[in-house]
Amino acid sequence: MSDPDEDDGDYAEYDESSIRVRPNPKANKPRSKIRPEHKNAVSGRVFSVDRGRYGVWVAENTPEERQLVATRARELGKKSVVTGDWVDLVGDTTGDEGSLSRIVRIQERSTLLRRSADDTDAVERIIVANADQMLIVVAAANPEPRTRLVDRYLVAAFDAGITPILCITKTDLADPADFLANFAGLEFRVFESRDDAFPIEEITEALQGHTTVAVGHSGVGKSTLVNALVPDANRAIGRVNDVTGRGRHTSSSTVSLRIGSGWIVDTPGVRSFGLGHVDPANILKSFTDLAEISLQCPRGCTHLTDSPDCAIVERAESGELGEIGKLRLDSLQRLLTTLAA
Repeated sequence: MSDPDEDDGDYAEYDESSIRVRPNPKANKPRSKIRPEHKNAVSGRVFSVDRGRYGVWVAENTPEERQLVATRARELGKKSVVTGDWVDLVGDTTGDEGSLSRIVRIQERSTLLRRSADDTDAVERIIVANADQMLIVVAAANPEPRTRLVDRYLVAAFDAGITPILCITKTDLADPADFLANFAGLEFRVFESRDDAFPIEEITEALQGHTTVAVGHSGVGKSTLVNALVPDANRAIGRVNDVTGRGRHTSSSTVSLRIGSGWIVDTPGVRSFGLGHVDPANILKSFTDLAEISLQCPRGCTHLTDSPDCAIVERAESGELGEIGKLRLDSLQRLLTTLAA
């Protein structure tokens, strides 16, 4: 057996310093969980989403105001970027033709308007972020107004903390009084318009300083109204089918349009509005006067007519809440029933 202290023949002249580490064939640095801070990122508002490209306004109302086209940065993971989001961008933020920036952060959202495919689907679809008003557009006729669909819009608005506004179109075709009676207990603004004339000045004034999302059944004139409010919007409009009485989907995308100091977000028309994601407690919160009384209700109270020892029901039946209080309770119960159904 050879002595370990003996020289290793031809290799005696080598030591540890002679070792050459094979370079990384891909020339990549080891992956790190540390992400760049992007301290120089610019802030902007997303106004359109189209097949992986995002239209963003930056430096609003300043001499440097411009539109950017952006993509999502990989570091966002599965976070969705939607119309109305405030985001931080890096890359080419000049806004020059052919330039492309990257969205690296989504800023905290004040509100989220969501819907699900149906009431049994808990998977939510985000419609718009940071809206504080909802303009519900409904026709007095052709197509016939759908009270339950409007109820669903109201539930979604109250759940998101968004103030609803109602606009009834085509009042030259039918008197909307009976339809409006369903919402007598709710305190929201109502606009009425004929098919050939919208109260543009009044609605425009109501939108100033707000981000308002416009929703409505297909064919009610929502995109026609948006085009009247924002003449260069060029939103596609359609007609109601004479046989089925249904409107045809014309707006296929959600886009945010500036109107003075406010924004109006036009959305595709829908025939259903799932509420599988909604928390019933948020509905009651929107009825602040009734929510305060509900603190005296037993735990688990549904606040419906057959709910035992419900403080709201008892005070309404005794006349303590007055006629308006009864109407507001009726509206609350209808919305809760809609959600429960």
